[in-house]
Amino acid sequence: MKKTYLPLAAVALVVILLVAVYATMTVRVPTGYTAIVTTFGKVEDYTLEAGFHFKSPIQNVVLMDNRIQKVTFTTQAFSSDIQQVDIAGSINFSIDKQTAMRLYSGIGVSYFENLLHPRLLEKIKSVISAYTAEELIGKRDTLSDTIVEELRVEMQDYGVNIASVNLEDIDFTDAFTDAIEAKQVATQRALQAKVEQEQKTMEAQAAAERQKIDAEAAAEVARIQAEAAQYAGEKEAEMNRKLAESLTNDLVRYYLVQKWDGAMPRFMTSASDSLMLDITGALAGAGE
Repeated sequence: MKKTYLPLAAVALVVILLVAVYATMTVRVPTGYTAIVTTFGKVEDYTLEAGFHFKSPIQNVVLMDNRIQKVTFTTQAFSSDIQQVDIAGSINFSIDKQTAMRLYSGIGVSYFENLLHPRLLEKIKSVISAYTAEELIGKRDTLSDTIVEELRVEMQDYGVNIASVNLEDIDFTDAFTDAIEAKQVATQRALQAKVEQEQKTMEAQAAAERQKIDAEAAAEVARIQAEAAQYAGEKEAEMNRKLAESLTNDLVRYYLVQKWDGAMPRFMTSASDSLMLDITGALAGAGE
């Protein structure tokens, strides 16, 4: 009975050994990763791409993630006017496949903690210190772009590609925040007062302009009326002059005859008709 189990145990042991050897001789690299191959700790001069590969049992494989990675961070910096700035944000980066082996050789798998993170914080503090605290409030995008540009130049030698740096929260001390709010309120009130004053000035100018227009209109009306009156007077004088020129003694006598009621005049004039006398009484005495 024992002789029957011994061959089976031996076969099972061989199978287990073969499976173990097979497992140490193969490796599967997931998509988005690069495999760094080491032999007794020495980094080989080649890498393994995504897929199934054979290797020596004495070799070890380290996977390097080539996908875009996002890491959040918090830090503290000081503005140019020595105001404390608390910053929270995130960085998006990836590892270049061609230089992954060199990055692993020089830094290891903790490249973010040992390389990227310290340089990121250094750049943030350097950029923040170039602005006053008040200037930082409206320059979030500008700050992010500047940090990315400077960090990208420095990291490209290590094969670390910087996609973006987002400063998601920039906070100041309560005292500074209260001062900024008070200044904004004062600025808003001053702006409102300026607008109101400009409105009053515009209204006063409009009223003065209207008065000027009314005065000019009244003066124009008076001028037109004076010209009309002068014209009417000149026309009347011209008409009287022409009427006087058209009158003759015969025409006057004609009009007198037309208007005479048949009664004798009480006054007689000289031959020149320049004097008329009342002769009614004389005529009456002669008749007696």
